[in-house]
Amino acid sequence: MIIFTDTSYNNHNLCFPDSLQVSGHVEWQSPANIALIKYWGKHGRQLPMNPSFSFSLKNSLSQTGIEYKLSEDGFKYKFLFNGKRKPAFEPKLNSFFENILPIFPFLNQLELKIESLNTFPHSSGLASSASGISALALCLCSIEKKEFNKLKHPEDFYRKASFVARLGSGSAARSVYGGFVNWGKIDRELGSSDFFANKYPLQIDNIFSDLQDTIILIGSGEKKISSSKGHGLMENHDYADARYIQAKINYKEMVRALRTGNLIKFIEIVENEALSLHALMMSSRPGYFLIKPQTLEFIEKIRIFRKETNIPVCFTLDAGPNLHVLYPAKNKKEVIMFISSELLDKNNDVSAIYDKIGTGPEQIKNSKP
Repeated sequence: MIIFTDTSYNNHNLCFPDSLQVSGHVEWQSPANIALIKYWGKHGRQLPMNPSFSFSLKNSLSQTGIEYKLSEDGFKYKFLFNGKRKPAFEPKLNSFFENILPIFPFLNQLELKIESLNTFPHSSGLASSASGISALALCLCSIEKKEFNKLKHPEDFYRKASFVARLGSGSAARSVYGGFVNWGKIDRELGSSDFFANKYPLQIDNIFSDLQDTIILIGSGEKKISSSKGHGLMENHDYADARYIQAKINYKEMVRALRTGNLIKFIEIVENEALSLHALMMSSRPGYFLIKPQTLEFIEKIRIFRKETNIPVCFTLDAGPNLHVLYPAKNKKEVIMFISSELLDKNNDVSAIYDKIGTGPEQIKNSKP
């Protein structure tokens, strides 16, 4: 049995010979994901205080390409988002590269041109860091595979990509896989780990195989407090211990509901997790609000619609005001009519992204010579 640590992938011998001429291009698209069991609170280097469980989306993607060549003066990179330099992204990227240089020491010999774009609006309430960092991690693993003939087995490749992505964004560890994904050590669950995510290995009931996610965009712009700072406030939180116990119980009940097709239990846990996340934010010291009055108004409308129609629709939230409306594909027509008439009509500042569960990242082949 392999015991993973923070230094498991450090390899100081992974370097190019001095005489070698190196250049190339790799490109991946990787999805955003939505957590059903929330990770809030961390320790060490991006290690979760509780397990999380998510599914990756199909249409909300980051597409990232890296053009690389030998550098004359050590590692350097240029990052472009939607064709433009984004200085606001650079501190996070600098920290990420600092963390992974021992894992990819050959980067010290390279100059990178990184170009990234999203299929969804930045600051739309989707975790763009998860899709963007996971795409970047997949590109770096592709360079290692291509130039050093390593990571040839898919399990090795994706596990390392998840490990690396975690160091840039905890939730990015989950975006390396499609479908339902877990991250965090679970008692008696084979293969679970705090160091990387896993595609959930057991059978899920077919009712969840085409799960829809319509994202209602209520607020935009930068959050009042970053997720990193929010995680930090859990360190001395009055309810931290109770939260970690709650998350583990909810995790086990969630996977049981997914395996048995229990939509009622699924809805109960998903909404409990969403509201617990924001309750933790509000009861932090200092406390803060990321939801808006319209968020609460729409939650109430969703619950009334569910009660009146018996359609199994529910909501979840990330660390922001925007709602993810979840429902089976068989109810898509009725739910979209409800969203259009009750949530979007006469709300000119509200919009929607229509998405669903996806199959995960894809490498983009032959996009450049």
